[in-house]
Amino acid sequence: MDASGIQEISTTDLTAGKKVVILAVPGAFTPTCSKDHVPGFIKVANDLKSKGIDTIACVSVNDPFVMGAWGKELGAGSNVMLLSDGNGTFTRAMGLELDGSEFGLGMRSQRYAMVVENGVITKLQVEPDKTGLSCSSADSMLALL
Repeated sequence: MDASGIQEISTTDLTAGKKVVILAVPGAFTPTCSKDHVPGFIKVANDLKSKGIDTIACVSVNDPFVMGAWGKELGAGSNVMLLSDGNGTFTRAMGLELDGSEFGLGMRSQRYAMVVENGVITKLQVEPDKTGLSCSSADSMLALL
């Protein structure tokens, strides 16, 4: 979402001819996502770009208005794109759903981060417990590059 409203982007458009880090979080405005995961990527965005990353994008099963508001609150700016997977289509295609019904959240995404080069996943770091933050952190991804 930008100043002109909701914008759709395909994974092909996002990754074609590029090296992209895509991270996924269980939910916007949730504690670990807001305090550590996404801010970590904002903080090391220039370091990732110096290692050849063209784009950093965060995906969450939230609506685009929530993702837009969250991006503003985090100060993501042009460092990290915040992408809405409102219906969970991308998350299901990845096979990385998380049933958050127990917490009133419905279907969400597991926490992970990946490197995609020209449309091909070359590195995928899925959190072992699906929601913690270790192998999918910004520092972990930086170390993989």
